Order: sequence, then C-alpha cells, then structure tokens
Amino acid sequence: MTDLDHLSQSLARNLKRLRTERGFTLDALAARSGVSRGMLIQIEQARTNPSVGTVVKVGDALGVSITTLLDFDQAPQVRLVPAEQAVRLWSTEAGSHSTLLAGAEAPGPLELWSWVLMPGEGSTSDPHPTGTTELVHVRSGVLTLTVDGTDHEVPAGTSATFQSHVSHGFRNEGTAPVEMTMAVSVPAPH
Repeated sequence: MTDLDHLSQSLARNLKRLRTERGFTLDALAARSGVSRGMLIQIEQARTNPSVGTVVKVGDALGVSITTLLDFDQAPQVRLVPAEQAVRLWSTEAGSHSTLLAGAEAPGPLELWSWVLMPGEGSTSDPHPTGTTELVHVRSGVLTLTVDGTDHEVPAGTSATFQSHVSHGFRNEGTAPVEMTMAVSVPAPH
C-alpha cells in the first residue's frame, strides 16, 4: 500500500468516526463544510484523494486539524513527527510547496506548516471560520501576504499575524524563493 493509500484509508476512517461522534449526517456535514454529499461519501469510502482545500473545509466543519483527519493512529501525549512523516499537501512543478509539520487540538485545531514559494508563484485560501488566527514567519525572501484584498510585504526575519476568516493568500513577487513557517489556530466548534 502506498503512502497515498494509507492517507486515504486514514482520512476515510477518521472522517466517518468524527462525523458520527459529532452526530452529523452526511447532509449536515455537507451543509457545514460546503463539500458535496457525494464527495463526502467518496472520501468515507476511500475512493478519492480530495484536494487540500476540500480536506481543510471538512476539518474546519468538524473542528479538527488536517493532522487529526489524516492521523494513522490515536496520538499519544507526546507525539514526535519525524521529517519523513510530515505531509506535503501542496506543490507545483516549479518547486513551491507546503508541508504540514505537526498539529494538535488545543482546544481547537492548531497546525504548524513549512512553506516554500518559488518566484512568481502563490497560493490563495478561502476564509476560515471566524476566530481563526494565522501566524507567519518569513525565513528567506520577501512574502506578499494578501488579507481581505490588501497586500502586505513581509521580508525575511519578519513575522505577521492575522485573522483568517477573510480571503487571504501568499505570493512571491521576488526573484528568490520565499521560505516561511506558518501556524494556524482554528477555534473549537460550538
């Protein structure tokens, strides 16, 4: 079985368990997440490899991190995540990529990411639930951070924090790669 097969199986098992624990029908989860009932069925039956955006929407609707949705096992009190177990969830042919390094529920999802954006590339995100906060630290290059339509230049060595319940995105308008670390904190569902 490939890593992708393991992820599909884990996602299927965890989605069904978490949906059932929360008492959500497929229709209710579809309404909360904006992901179609048909797609949710395919995910629960491990018949598809959904996009990162789809997994984020489902996780947000369930109030859990992507890490929890993809976790192979129940997490112990201290969970070490070796580099080879970090999950690359987005990449381009030019070499841009994002990697989920670790995540926790505290009391809502908390995720730690490593990003590389090659010159001329970027990534946009749909709004997250109200109360979601993102922290970004640029290690190299100059990041163009767009929050609710306004651009902010974030040079190497600089950190930024913002509420991400609005549209937002990251771009590299420079000539050198942008390397950054990002943390995302999503509030627990009510």
